[in-house]
Amino acid sequence: MAVLLEEHKQKLVEARQTFAVTLGQLDPESMRERLAELEDAMGHPGFWDEAARAQEQSSNARRLASKLETVDGLQKRLDDAAEWLDMAQEMGDEDMAQEARDAVDSIVGDCDTLYLTTLLRGEHDANNAYLAVHAGAGGTEACDWAGMVYRMMTRWAGAHGFNVSTLDLQDGDEAGVKSAEIKIEGDNAYGLLKGEKGVHRLVRISPFDSNARRHTSFCSVDVMPEIADEGAIPINAEDLRVDTYRSSGAGGQHVNKTESAIRITHIPTGIVVACQTQRSQIQNREVAMGMLRARLAELQEREQAQRLAEIQGEQKKIEWGSQIRSYVLQPYQMVNDHRTNEKVADAQGVLDGDLDPFINAFLKWNK
Repeated sequence: MAVLLEEHKQKLVEARQTFAVTLGQLDPESMRERLAELEDAMGHPGFWDEAARAQEQSSNARRLASKLETVDGLQKRLDDAAEWLDMAQEMGDEDMAQEARDAVDSIVGDCDTLYLTTLLRGEHDANNAYLAVHAGAGGTEACDWAGMVYRMMTRWAGAHGFNVSTLDLQDGDEAGVKSAEIKIEGDNAYGLLKGEKGVHRLVRISPFDSNARRHTSFCSVDVMPEIADEGAIPINAEDLRVDTYRSSGAGGQHVNKTESAIRITHIPTGIVVACQTQRSQIQNREVAMGMLRARLAELQEREQAQRLAEIQGEQKKIEWGSQIRSYVLQPYQMVNDHRTNEKVADAQGVLDGDLDPFINAFLKWNK
């Protein structure tokens, strides 16, 4: 017991160091001052006269209050855990020692999570995210793999309290999906998920092969930030071609009877977006325009990255569709991220939505 308690005392020391670095990045006192300013403004008459601005400031206030609550709570838990460890050691109580060790392990994880939020400082990191999954070449195998990745992403988002809505879904001919577009709403959704952009590779014994041979399948994932400010990404109506068609999925009496689904093509770039899950053509168009703004914002970021690479003289090509991760189910089980070298042996756990090790490793690597 004594050895384990000493190990957890060291863990607590390291957690305090991580927490101190995080506080230096967050600057809680400035956050408190800003929160007080926002709360004061929200109490003024006429605050809600400009609805969009008021909503933005109100959301900022909620985020600050939540972050400060987390910071204050972690500070108290760190102090309490240190006392708890000392008491367990003095009393020699194994049950108390186990509870203290569990508390330290929880605190260590929460300190790491809070630290990672300080790495989300990109222009759009705090935004909601649009995520698209597309099956690669390979017919049923690729569609089944795309369906697995779609499930993996939605399960991760659901487990972390994000709101997930499917905007467009094209089923595979026999299994899985040809493509899927989802919207993930919540704080830092884009910042957390942007590292999932790229090609995902699966190696397994195919359930569709009667000879039980090993197959390799590919699918691509694209992640884009929601751009709430329409003026930030101006779009000329003359640059758009809008097509309507009948929705193909379940969703009510209007499905397959009216042309409520929308497909928008941005002629200068060739970008195509579609939405068929809303109940009216107007709603589908609004969602599709949001998706188009997100794709155009991503295109701008990509072009800026390419220009920066040319200025810096980098020889490495910037390929947003490059293979980022392999999921091997046969002859052994391992998920390997090729950028960070993060490896997880519990492949099924990853496919069930446990993406945190890869997301966290990418944020640190990308720093």
